[in-house]
Amino acid sequence: MTHVLSAVAWPYANGPRHIGHVAGFGVPSDVYSRYMRMAGHDVLMVSGTDEHGTPILVQAEQEGVTPRQLADRYNRVIVEDLAGLGLSYDLFTRTTTRNHYAVAQELFRTIHKNGYMIEQTTTGAISPSTGRTLPDRYIEGTCPICGYGQARGDQCDNCGNQLDAADLIEPRSRINGETPVFVETEHFFLDLPALVETLGSWLQTRTDWRPNVLKFSLNLLDDVRPRAMTRDIDWGIPVPLDGWSDNPNKRLYVWFDAVVGYLSASIEWARRSGDPDAWRRWWNDPAALSSYFMGKDNITFHSQIWPAELLAYAGKGDKGGAPGVYGELNLPTEVVSSEFLTMEGKQFSSSRGVVIYVRDMLARYQPDALRYFIATAGPENQDTDFTWSEFVRRTNDELVAGWGNLVNRTASLIHKNVGAIPEKGDLLPIDHELLATTRTGFETVGDLLRTHRQKAAVTEAMRVVGEANKYLSDTAPWKLKNEDPERMRTVLHVAAQAISDCRTQLSPFLPHSAQAVHETFGGTGTVSPLPEIREVDDLDGGPGYPILAGDYRVGSTVAAWESTPVVPGTPVGAPTPVFRKLDDAIVEEELERLRS
Repeated sequence: MTHVLSAVAWPYANGPRHIGHVAGFGVPSDVYSRYMRMAGHDVLMVSGTDEHGTPILVQAEQEGVTPRQLADRYNRVIVEDLAGLGLSYDLFTRTTTRNHYAVAQELFRTIHKNGYMIEQTTTGAISPSTGRTLPDRYIEGTCPICGYGQARGDQCDNCGNQLDAADLIEPRSRINGETPVFVETEHFFLDLPALVETLGSWLQTRTDWRPNVLKFSLNLLDDVRPRAMTRDIDWGIPVPLDGWSDNPNKRLYVWFDAVVGYLSASIEWARRSGDPDAWRRWWNDPAALSSYFMGKDNITFHSQIWPAELLAYAGKGDKGGAPGVYGELNLPTEVVSSEFLTMEGKQFSSSRGVVIYVRDMLARYQPDALRYFIATAGPENQDTDFTWSEFVRRTNDELVAGWGNLVNRTASLIHKNVGAIPEKGDLLPIDHELLATTRTGFETVGDLLRTHRQKAAVTEAMRVVGEANKYLSDTAPWKLKNEDPERMRTVLHVAAQAISDCRTQLSPFLPHSAQAVHETFGGTGTVSPLPEIREVDDLDGGPGYPILAGDYRVGSTVAAWESTPVVPGTPVGAPTPVFRKLDDAIVEEELERLRS
């Protein structure tokens, strides 16, 4: 058994999340976490809502509420949506907890003590119309390095280079289009040049990362400069140093505290579990594994900034130093970055109406239908496009006509002709061949899931489903009731076993329907656990909030990643369809929603 940290990108709480978001961080992390648990590993899947920074302030001002009120509202919306999608977090929390403040401040203090937080005078942007600070990410212009016209003030997404807003050609505010005024201001910077040698040596060892992620990450080392870790803003975590902590307009950079969230959420989970040091099994044990899930726009923070912070906290850079109270913390084993999902050929944009929110999707369609589309056609290693016609086709042709049809016709045949899972008689070569195929699936599908090749994994699992459907057609048990009833019972037993194996192999992708299939064939208990929304008190006296949590341990009923023999005599009732067939008319209906 290995301790496996599944570190999932933190959705930003300035509005509801759309399906493009969960295609990048949500479904891939859940599929991986579910598989690794079933394979016998001790998984800790953590995340929460990211609630600091300027976008929260801007949105709150537009809605006429306080930043905390806005964060509270969308924290709950996001928690409910991720629960509906079935994402099996051990803890989904938020960055406005007092626990998170304390953990982020401990990292900052120790990094500063070790010499890797350096104070510098820099240039800050001010909005001429409001007099308020304009953060780098809210300034846009032409990149002075590659000429990309929509570079941000902190980074160019085209060439990946770190930028200063003042260096942009023709900078403009993304809020109102005005040209910012630049003034001098004091800030703390993470001394990346003092960490670049250690960081580069570590990255060179990451040979099994996705090639696009590793190449991008190594290229970032070509132009490393200190990176600002504080901001002129009044919404965020106070800077925990004398002369700074009482300054109402200086806060830790939201991206500093957001990546610390992986650690703070682990600590909060441990404290809630009754064993406050339990988190150390995932963070201090060198044998533990960690996979970080996000979209490609966040690679920089997970392959460079967060590892640099961890190295600085441990005193592993040019300046030396010693770890703080948390000890030496594990660097990421893998950064699992997805590409972008577009919609009907366009980039997602709430303001332009090119969007479908998770909540709306789940209100109209089955969660496993969305999960299946993301698994099979999502942006795992290249940008992909969500279209309603493809969503309907995959749902109807693959889920309904493929997997759902196999389940329903087998259950119907057993119910009508036997009433329970039958005993098996002598097996023929065709029976042995199918059972060998389904058993082999555990190894092939499992290896693909373990190495983050989920498209190939779900394709292989559905290939096995296709073989089971072919077996049923070739053996035609409906013709055997009078001709050879014993052979009919054997065929139906083999089909039921194949379905049980396929259900297990598909359950990381389709947890809701896995439970339905289990119950269709007379199963009891939970084989595919879903998360729960729990209302909790802040551990350190702050306001209460909802979390996602659950018990996902493999046990007497929760499925392990192995073939489990079906039990003859288990009653099988009349089945109901596992998946809903979609009318072709919904394509035009949904496109009309986009146009309206």
